[in-house]
Amino acid sequence: MLNVEELSERFRQEMQAILGEEYQEYLAVFDKPVNRGVRVNTLRWTPEECRKKLPCELEPVPWIPNGFFYEEEARLSKTPYYYGGLYYLQEPSAMVPASVLPVKPGDMILDLCAAPGGKSTELGARLKGKGMLIANDVSNSRAKALLKNLELFGIMNSCVTSESPEKLAKVFPEFFDGILVDAPCSGEGMFRKNPDMRKDWMEKGPEYYSKIQKEIVKEAVSMLKEGGYLLYSTCTFSRMEDEEVVQWILWSFPEMELVPLELFEGASHGIGLTGCMRLFPHKIQGEGHFLALLRKNGKAEKEAYENIKKSSDSRRKKSYNSENFSRTALERADDFWDFLKETRLEWEKSRIVEKQDMVYYLPEGFNMGNGLRYLRTGLWMGKLKKGRFEPSQAMAMVLSENTYANSISFDSQDIRVIRYLKGETITLKENERTAKGWCLVCVEGFALGFAKVNRMILKNKYYPGWLWQ
Repeated sequence: MLNVEELSERFRQEMQAILGEEYQEYLAVFDKPVNRGVRVNTLRWTPEECRKKLPCELEPVPWIPNGFFYEEEARLSKTPYYYGGLYYLQEPSAMVPASVLPVKPGDMILDLCAAPGGKSTELGARLKGKGMLIANDVSNSRAKALLKNLELFGIMNSCVTSESPEKLAKVFPEFFDGILVDAPCSGEGMFRKNPDMRKDWMEKGPEYYSKIQKEIVKEAVSMLKEGGYLLYSTCTFSRMEDEEVVQWILWSFPEMELVPLELFEGASHGIGLTGCMRLFPHKIQGEGHFLALLRKNGKAEKEAYENIKKSSDSRRKKSYNSENFSRTALERADDFWDFLKETRLEWEKSRIVEKQDMVYYLPEGFNMGNGLRYLRTGLWMGKLKKGRFEPSQAMAMVLSENTYANSISFDSQDIRVIRYLKGETITLKENERTAKGWCLVCVEGFALGFAKVNRMILKNKYYPGWLWQ
């Protein structure tokens, strides 16, 4: 825990000015343990099912219908359900931004500063496989962690990029229905959870981050379509990074209006700007956050987007050959496709494309050839190898025992589940016979990955980079 005496004098003075009589209550939280949260992946199961299955007591997070508090001793990062992408471990107050941004299936959504993916996975789950999520982080290494979490969650309609906001804005003018900007900030709200952040605060401080935040939201506004929503959030208390940035948006872009947020118990109004939300750790079971929701009105510049779309469509035809893939993979590949045809998933052949032997299922409305650095374009289904198809780990995570005909499901207490997650070969019992070929390995019906069946042996095909540690 961080000793309050280690906080800089300037920070303490600023917090005292913000909190007034509540200042001592705020200081007292540094002597208390942090709150730990788990957010349920509603694409895969319900909060009620999760609560019954997990090996610990879960208490509901009041402001999130699919969020729960848990005790650190539960070690929820060491369960088969965690490796099955059935939940995300997330600080409780950090669950709020993705729940506040209006999202409905079919929307085009951008998470501009997305890594490591806590908010993106929730946005993707709320899209329910419809529309498209662009999840971006300027750091390529952080974007790789983002990609893993989206694939683990079974988000099949996301594209992961590692670009600057300026470059994205050139490709997607007035394109998105919703944009989340969880901006880089001085991190004052996380000092209790991560004491090391105070060092960065002393080296840079709010002045440094305020400039960056304005540059980011300027590009975000340009990518928002008419009627679209922008959710701006930080994990800091500084008015310079919070209300002053929002006020700057309103002054600089007359087409933007503030949409008042409905406060829940423990949440506070913005300071000097009605409609924003502040979260303080002495008022809720969580760390510090700031949120503001804005809506874009005015005339959209649709012609610019249409020109880019036409150019992108042309280049996409040169980059991908879906007709060739349909012939070589859908008709000539192995029994994987026969098992898939019996599922409830409805695959649109026009969205299945092949590039350099890799097979992808593109999101609705996606256009390739725009010069962006993509770590992933939609769902990576697998690869073609010597005329046959090998499904990917990402492909496994969008399936289940009910949606793939050749499956084997183990009880969560079966030692073979952990052995599978460690990459070991699995021996089946006499009553567990499956068809030869690609088998989906599940825990209680939820997918973990693939194996190749040879008589009573499952040759492990679990992705090595995800192995149980």
